[in-house]
Amino acid sequence: MSPVRRVLLAGASGLVGSEVRRQLLARGDGLSVVSLLRRPRQPHPPRDLEWVADLTDPARDDELTAGLRALAGDVDACICALGTTIRQAGSREAFLAVDRDLVIRVATIARALGAGRMVLVSSVGASAQSDNFYLRVKGETERALGELGFERLDLLRPGLLLGERSEKRTAEQWGQRLAPLANPLLRGPLRRYRAIAASDVAAAAVAVLAQGEGGRHVHENAGLLALARA
Repeated sequence: MSPVRRVLLAGASGLVGSEVRRQLLARGDGLSVVSLLRRPRQPHPPRDLEWVADLTDPARDDELTAGLRALAGDVDACICALGTTIRQAGSREAFLAVDRDLVIRVATIARALGAGRMVLVSSVGASAQSDNFYLRVKGETERALGELGFERLDLLRPGLLLGERSEKRTAEQWGQRLAPLANPLLRGPLRRYRAIAASDVAAAAVAVLAQGEGGRHVHENAGLLALARA
């Protein structure tokens, strides 16, 4: 597969996405980042382009695609770290609009801009057949991205993310406190449910951009850590 020179990044203001952006820009190979944002950030380096758009209106996706093409031209890859919770979103419908529909829209835009690679930060246990609503949505999203024709699709399935979020998530805060005790107890098949640092997930997302084999690739805890530390 062709080398990655320009990446479309969605979710750049979040826990994993912000770390992905930082790590991409820290590379010395001239790679540029196009961040799709809902609100502007502070001044940024020349290799860090941004497009601020109202992402709530799917009818404007063609306009958004044209604007991104005028700003940066084609892209080689897309990394999507979008995600919310049902509590934050306010309802199941609002959650679906972000974690499924918006992710699929971003991936579709990336394909229109020429992206041959797609990297999605999903969740451990994601399955379109799951009885759990959250995991079923994640699985449906993964399945939909697999139908968009990317040459390579990387699905990152971390457990609980460790790191400082800008917003408060009480359940996650308790989980982070308990993670040092719980992780050693999760062995064998349960290891994939271990908590993992957001910086390691971001490093894995960046690392897979250098891998040349096409197809669909799923990365869980051990695989994510191996990629992050390679």
